[in-house]
Amino acid sequence: MESWYVPITIVPGIGLLLMSTSTLLGALSTEIKNLIEDHVDYEALLRRKLTQLKLVNYAMVFLYVSVACFVLSGLIAGLYESTHTMNDDIPIYFSVIGILSCLTALILLTLFSFRAVKIKQDQFKEKL
Repeated sequence: MESWYVPITIVPGIGLLLMSTSTLLGALSTEIKNLIEDHVDYEALLRRKLTQLKLVNYAMVFLYVSVACFVLSGLIAGLYESTHTMNDDIPIYFSVIGILSCLTALILLTLFSFRAVKIKQDQFKEKL
């Protein structure tokens, strides 16, 4: 792996995804807390929101794993380039795991988005 720094250059982009997902997680947690405090019959809505919270949480875990894999890939490739004491393929494996982890997180966030729109539509229909 000649360009050992390439996996590390992806980390800031994933960091932005982590920040926005973290904000989303906080807003969803606050919304769930407010629904619980209202003591109104929102049990079905709460279940759906808690499922959404789980999706966002899993997405964040996959994003953190992705960052860790890309950093390890860059670190191992950099060490290999300077010492030539280990297998050259190891950084590629970490990069592939990082890519798959990031892709999984993006799929979960896409699923979250579709469900969030459906939940909001259902909430508006109930209000009418």
